[in-house]
Amino acid sequence: MMAVDALRRQVADGFRRIVSGDPTGAPDWVKQIAQGSDVGYFGPGSAPWAVHGALPTLVGGVRALLMQALHPGALAGVMQHSRYETDALGRLAGTTKWLTVVTFGDTAAADRECARVKGVHRKVIGTYMGSNGETPYAAADPDLLRWVHIAFTDSFLATHQVWGGPIPGGPDAYVREWAKSGELVGVVDPPRSVAELRDQLAAYDQVLAGGPAAASTVNFIRNAPLGTGAKVPYAGLFAGAVSTMPAGHRALLGLPTVPLALTKPLVGALLGSLSLALGASSPSQRAALDRVDTL
Repeated sequence: MMAVDALRRQVADGFRRIVSGDPTGAPDWVKQIAQGSDVGYFGPGSAPWAVHGALPTLVGGVRALLMQALHPGALAGVMQHSRYETDALGRLAGTTKWLTVVTFGDTAAADRECARVKGVHRKVIGTYMGSNGETPYAAADPDLLRWVHIAFTDSFLATHQVWGGPIPGGPDAYVREWAKSGELVGVVDPPRSVAELRDQLAAYDQVLAGGPAAASTVNFIRNAPLGTGAKVPYAGLFAGAVSTMPAGHRALLGLPTVPLALTKPLVGALLGSLSLALGASSPSQRAALDRVDTL
């Protein structure tokens, strides 16, 4: 039993080091979630707490990166301004921090984190070669911000609906409540229902594209620079992400058809095993509950 417990701790610590970017697996910003003066923008019982506190976010995160690669402007911003090739795990940690603090932190912490992200966005400007020639882009552009927001929202919702539990208030509640996170970083009129989310996704059909740059990014995401022990589980997460994507989006990215009937039980078993190692709740959730309990 002691050997099993030690193995679980090793797996859990290794996993948290990867997603947090901190050697200890518990960066200071996670500990600071326990501090604050209010429940936050969401709080216990909210749809974002249920979705973002569950392990299907691992699949949703991969899917969101693939979806974002479909927009030439978003892709150019990542390739020209991001350190994703030299420090992919550092970029992952930055995204993880934003998602976690906005979901579980108090309003002041969420506002600070969104201000940090907006500051980064202001510097991300440039051009890319589109179908009409050289095209300017800016990460702070409302249209580009909207794409990133709906790609995240759609991905986390789609994967949770396959591998997660009940969502308080249902899928519409998740889209409606998580719209606040988009507004905090500058998204104008984000979707507030699943129907609106579908409509806004469809409105980008004429903008989305594949091509060599997208293919290169997809290949990098598929072969993320992880340790040997994480490569096989990650391949399962990647396959699960692909299996939940619409056929048209997969085709643009040159991704194969992966049957959901195959990935649903396999990824479910993988997430179940990881849950045994990590426990019922994340350190961020526990820190947030500690804060809420003292209010």
